[in-house]
Amino acid sequence: MGAARAKRVPTREELRDHLVRTRIAGHVATPRENNLDHYRSLALRDPYYMFGLDIAEEWSYPDILALMAKSVGVVADPEHREGQDTIDPDRTIDALEAMADRIAEVLARGSARILFATGHPTGLLAVHTVLARVAAEHGATLLTPAEGSVCTGGYGRKRRIRYFEDVAMLDDRGSFVHTHEAGPMVAMIEELDRRGEPRPDLVIADHGWAGAAGEAGIETVGFADSNDPALFVGEAEGKIAVAVPLDDNVLPRYYRPLTDYLVHRVTRDL
Repeated sequence: MGAARAKRVPTREELRDHLVRTRIAGHVATPRENNLDHYRSLALRDPYYMFGLDIAEEWSYPDILALMAKSVGVVADPEHREGQDTIDPDRTIDALEAMADRIAEVLARGSARILFATGHPTGLLAVHTVLARVAAEHGATLLTPAEGSVCTGGYGRKRRIRYFEDVAMLDDRGSFVHTHEAGPMVAMIEELDRRGEPRPDLVIADHGWAGAAGEAGIETVGFADSNDPALFVGEAEGKIAVAVPLDDNVLPRYYRPLTDYLVHRVTRDL
């Protein structure tokens, strides 16, 4: 048989069309009411929505809405209170490119120590596992601290940190679960510190996994939905290096073109 055909990477315009068609961006599934409710909750410093970040006091509800309009592309009009909301696909791609450049920079330094984690096993895990494999192929050490450790979250629920293809998630009696919690990442960092091991050079994550890493001063890039404003506030405060706006729970296969685009940009100069 002949050589395998190289995978074709989408152009920026093709990726943009794909993001809109699959509702990863454009007219997304998250309703306006849900977005605004989460912005108010973050303004009130509800811990569930802070993702482990210590948010400065000056972030009011109008400030957060204005930031999300700028960084994500949600509707800026505060009088638009229900119905459709949006993510600007060009902002998604711009942030993807910035994320790729950060990852490539860390890998190019050599002997990178990288930690992957996701609170979205039914969606973003499809992106994280591919990135983890690529990072390992380019010489990175993928960290797996605190594997099996019990974390007590909301309502006293006990869950364990487990890894699938070197991506950390929370396991609840045999099932990987969706979570916003920051405690598991805190536990992972604390275990590295107890062992006297260096902290990661980079964390690639989402939700509280990303927020806690950024708050700890670790370079962090992550994905966030239009109803998850904390990582964008963290980015504005300089605690999160890059936050990529997207719908974080569409069908896993819909993320393939986005992942191909991201990997191509990461690896093109390595």
